[in-house]
Order: sequence, then structure tokens, then C-alpha cells
Amino acid sequence: MPDVPEPYPTAVQPLPVMPEEPASQPVVTETVLLEAKARGPWEIAWLRFKRHKLAIAGAVALLLLILLTLLAPWISHFDPTKSKIQDSLLGPSTKHYFGTDNLGRDEFTRVLYGGRISLLAGFSVAIFSGIIGTLVGALAGYYGGWIDQLLMRVTDLFLAIPFLVVLILAVNLLSGSVIDIILVLSLVFWMPNARIVRGVFLTLKEKEFVEAARSLGSSNRRIIFSEILPNALGPIIVILTLGVAAAIITESALSFLGFGVQPPTASWGNLLAGARPFQQIAPWTIMFPGLFILITVLSVNLLGDGLRDAFDPRQAFGAAAEQ
Repeated sequence: MPDVPEPYPTAVQPLPVMPEEPASQPVVTETVLLEAKARGPWEIAWLRFKRHKLAIAGAVALLLLILLTLLAPWISHFDPTKSKIQDSLLGPSTKHYFGTDNLGRDEFTRVLYGGRISLLAGFSVAIFSGIIGTLVGALAGYYGGWIDQLLMRVTDLFLAIPFLVVLILAVNLLSGSVIDIILVLSLVFWMPNARIVRGVFLTLKEKEFVEAARSLGSSNRRIIFSEILPNALGPIIVILTLGVAAAIITESALSFLGFGVQPPTASWGNLLAGARPFQQIAPWTIMFPGLFILITVLSVNLLGDGLRDAFDPRQAFGAAAEQ
């Protein structure tokens, strides 16, 4: 029988490649935008802050430390300044949770009372330096011109001075009280605040709501304090929060070197200084004050990171999109 011709081979068509679906991301629709505007910037910042778990943990830890120091007289029945030589350098126990120092004083009680001074200095310095820096930065950023040049050159002059040397000299001239420490630290901590606030004001003063206030005849003082400043509170709050940690470390360093708060008033810094000769035979006397400084500074920094992310304009609608 005749040969049957084989069919002509056809080319194998490749299967179509399906594009990969992108990872699911929040879709910012018109409804989300309207909802974000209806919520307001502070509510949106709170929603973003709640998503930052480490910042929440830092805020809780800092709140607990503040409560411990405020409730120290009710938490511990020991006198933080009363010596009891026969109980010197006792290790941690159920009676003395953190042991005792070289004079027999309860270390747990002294750490709590020392936290009052260190936290008071940290928050006070952050607030006072924040006020000075905000005023200088606001005036420089809003008015510009020779006022901006003058204020920024003064700021540069302060930044060029080695602040640790100035702190030591200033504290030596004063009595070394807590108020003196707060005053001196406030006068050398305001410069970074002024630079950041100036940059924010330079941006905000060109916005439409400022032009509208000018067209309505508002005074410069009203525009600065009623229009621009409320819109600049986000970065200012972040600056103040991070300034607390820097102030606590600086105060502790000064007290450790003997130029800060003087005994018998306890602060975390002078507790470390007093425990230095006994760190080999009684390590708890130096461990617990240092641990409290570490926890406090870490908590403040975590809180500051969360606030920075919460007020970040680049995440303006992220929280609203996920609701």
C-alpha cells in the first residue's frame, strides 16, 4: 500500500506567562483620602503611632519608671540618706532588693530617689531648651533676612564651643544644685532645636494658609504662634522627646565626674561614681543605677522613633488606608 506522508510538524507554541501579582499593599482610594482628611492630622498620627509596637513598649516602660520614682516613699520604707554601717555592702535579698552601698543605705531606695533627680533634669532640660530653640528657630525661619543671619550665626557660635568644658566651668562657678544643672544644660542644648524649627518654619511660611492669614490682616505674632506653630508641633515634639535622653545621659556623666548633683542628694550619675571603688566586691552597687539609665534612655529613644514615624508626612495616608 502507498506510503502515507507524515503530517508537517508544527512549532510548539509556548504557554503564556502570567504576570506575578504584586504584594498586597494598602490602596489609597478617594474614599481613603476623604476619610484621612476627616480624621485630622493628630488622629492619623495616633493611628500610626499605635502600629509602632516598640514605641508603645518604650512609652509603657518610661511611664512605669516615672511612677516608680514618684511613688518611692510608698514603695520603700528605707531612708535614702540614713547610714547603717553594719549593713554595708550586703548583696541583693528579699529585704534589700538591690543590696546596700558602702554606708549600709538601701540601694533600691536610692535608685528610686536618684531617678527623681535624673528624670526631673532630663525632662526640664528638654522643655526649657525646646522653648529657647523653638523661639530662636521660629523668628529666624519666619522673618529671614538679617534676623535669620544673626540668630543662625549665634547658634553656630554656641555649637562651636566645646560644651563639656563649658558645662564643667559653669557648674564650678555655681553651687551644683539641681536647678543649676538644669539651667546650664538648657543653655547648651537649644541649638539643634533652633536649626530644625527654622527649617520647618521656612517651609510652612510659604503655604497657602499663611498667605490667607496675611491677606486677612493677621499680625506676624498671630501668624507665628497661631498659624505656623501648631502645624510645626509634630517635629518639635519629636525633638523634645529625644532631648530627654540626651539630657539624662549628660547629667549622669557630669554627676559621675563629680561636677553634677552632689551627695547626699542621689542621682543615677553620682550613684555610679560612689560605687566605682566597690565595683569588684559589690558589683550590684554599679549595676542597678547603670541598668536604670540604660532602660530609661532606650525607652525614650524608642518613643522618639515612634513619634518621628507617626508625624512623618511621607506616611500621611498609610494608617487610614489600613483601617
